[in-house]
Amino acid sequence: MKIKGKAWKYGRNVDTDVIIPGRYCHLSEPEDIAPHCLEDLDAEFAGKVKKGDVIVAEDNFGCGSSRELAPLAIKSCGVGAVIASSFARIFYRNSINVGLPIFECEEAVAGTEAGDEIEVEPGTGAIRNLTKGTSFQARGFPPFIQDIINAGGLMNYVVSRLGGAGRSQG
Repeated sequence: MKIKGKAWKYGRNVDTDVIIPGRYCHLSEPEDIAPHCLEDLDAEFAGKVKKGDVIVAEDNFGCGSSRELAPLAIKSCGVGAVIASSFARIFYRNSINVGLPIFECEEAVAGTEAGDEIEVEPGTGAIRNLTKGTSFQARGFPPFIQDIINAGGLMNYVVSRLGGAGRSQG
């Protein structure tokens, strides 16, 4: 499954408080969170982002508090993937937990401008800038992580695994 969309480019140290401001942390439904994604950094983002678009950012993306709502807000907006030079570790794990594909690739970040058309292959980590005709290589996900992402997150993955195990034991 390829992810294809427009690049939304941001700088370094985009923290979770900017991704989803604390004043919205009482919300829990994806459709309620999505309109507030990145609103303090880019007020137009949530209203203009399209399904499959890609956030491209410099280093330390997702730093700050460990709120799981941050990657959920991004995914809920329809963002297909995030590419950054580096991620805060807890954000990285939370992204996998909610089924948001993220890729570390400094060269892709340096070679992408806002508005470029980007294509990503999650299984291989191949990143193509279709606007510029360039290619980059991030590390692909191992099969079990790809299974979690394909399931839509860790909870869905576990439920599907337990459901199968429960039937065979039972």
